Amino acid sequence: MSSFEKLAAINVNDKVEKKNKFSYLSWAWAVDKLLREDPTANWTYANPVTFPDGTMMVACTVTAFGIGRQMQLPVINHANKPIANPNAFDINTSMQRCLVKAIALHGLGLYLYAGEDLPPESEGQNWEKWMADNAIPVQDDLNAGNVSGARDKYEAAFEQLPDEQTQTQFHFLFNAADRASLKKEGKRRRDEIELAAQQAAKDLEKP
Repeated sequence: MSSFEKLAAINVNDKVEKKNKFSYLSWAWAVDKLLREDPTANWTYANPVTFPDGTMMVACTVTAFGIGRQMQLPVINHANKPIANPNAFDINTSMQRCLVKAIALHGLGLYLYAGEDLPPESEGQNWEKWMADNAIPVQDDLNAGNVSGARDKYEAAFEQLPDEQTQTQFHFLFNAADRASLKKEGKRRRDEIELAAQQAAKDLEKP
């Protein structure tokens, strides 16, 4: 059984905290459980991203069992709506929740997010879980140094997303270094195609 399968099999229902109509897995318990399974696990936060309307997005990368996985989360209020110009408490709360969601990418409590944040046009598709599931093989290839394979999987997943919002969310599942690697590979492929087209045009001009 893999580390992911082991954590995914854990029933976390009795560790869920209820606030209004929303459920949250205790961040302290999630961290405790993760460190008991992998004492070397660690996490880092990216600088929050501020959007033109004043709302913010935080991101957390959790590295466990030798694999780094990133999750992003808007800074939201008690109704799960993005907050314009959030204060330090709002940001800290979202960072804690983002940490739990990044841990979930390693399996712990991932099932809790089924049915969350369904886009109206998705016809019942749980895009958040879908993105998490499809980000894992991309991340695994990146961790193995297989950037070409990671780009293939990234592009295949990206094209299936229904709108720009979910595409952006999927993109920010990866940390800055991995996003740069994927971008560089994409540019290399475009340059290769352009050179081939230029060469084909030259060949056609030959008598």
